[in-house]
Amino acid sequence: MSPPFRVGVMQLTMEPVAEILAHAGAMEEHGFDTIWLAEAYPWWRKHSMEARSLTALSALIAHETERLSIGWGIISPYTRHPVQIAMEARVTQELAGPGRFLLGLGVSKIFMKHAGIGDDARPRTAVVEALQIVRQILDGDEVEFEGKEFSAHVPALRDDAETPRGSVPLYVAGTLPRIQRSAGEHADGLLTPSITTPAFVRYARERLAEGAAKSGRDPDAIDIGCTIVASIDEDRERGRDGAREIAGMYLANKVQNIQASADTLLDLAGLSPEEIRPIAEAMEQGGRLAAKELVTDEILDKCKPIAGTPEDCIAAIEEYRAAGCTHVMLELWGENRLSQLELFGRKVLGHVRS
Repeated sequence: MSPPFRVGVMQLTMEPVAEILAHAGAMEEHGFDTIWLAEAYPWWRKHSMEARSLTALSALIAHETERLSIGWGIISPYTRHPVQIAMEARVTQELAGPGRFLLGLGVSKIFMKHAGIGDDARPRTAVVEALQIVRQILDGDEVEFEGKEFSAHVPALRDDAETPRGSVPLYVAGTLPRIQRSAGEHADGLLTPSITTPAFVRYARERLAEGAAKSGRDPDAIDIGCTIVASIDEDRERGRDGAREIAGMYLANKVQNIQASADTLLDLAGLSPEEIRPIAEAMEQGGRLAAKELVTDEILDKCKPIAGTPEDCIAAIEEYRAAGCTHVMLELWGENRLSQLELFGRKVLGHVRS
């Protein structure tokens, strides 16, 4: 059975808590399906932005909302042991109630770099092992796990324990083919990185299908969540302005932190190292606004944003949907995002769900 088509927002957790909660309230009010929380690691602090814990924020949002689904997009087993991840997940699951919590796992190349996690690490193995441990714990099973990256020994959940019951959808974040295949083999969903384009969605869907075939699963039943730079306004140029800024930040990130892992992502976008290296240098020297100035119309168009007028955004979402994306995750940026959320809700969401 195919997953429902959903539209959510990828919320960066490097903003004041009050702002994040206000954004979550607006998403619920204006009909968005999900809020995904991206944990911001040391690279953000370098650029005058402070990291905040997605696990703490998800619990707050769960308490303050009633309908909006809450996703971790992503949590890394290199920041918390899988047993700790499961414990943190229980809190959000309990506060959110049935069917409102989605758990995304990924290694985060940024964190690995800044934490000094070296060449002997096995990131794909770490994610797959974490997924297995977390799933067993949340399902209430006894865990006796001895892996290559993690060990875990947890007794089975007793029938009289006061805790939520039922499964939590587990997602894997993946840029490289092997982890995308692992998502198809083991996970309920795949999350793609920022600067995802329709071409990359098609590429990822093929790798996902290869993994699903290995385990005898239906690839069409696996959710594909795509992180896409976005902004909106009734005026096209103002509507593209925020997307230009967030694209600049993430293009710089690909050069400075992700590097070879992003080669296919950038190749499929038609972006060359020569085009984006000056953006990374500008980010390093003058911050995100300096990087934004070097994101030309041509570069922004190659990033395939969901940006511009409501009509532009509807057309872009439909292009992603046709490519195989089942869960749009808007990396919404720019001025007055509360107004942007209202405009998306009023003039876009109804059209793309019909």
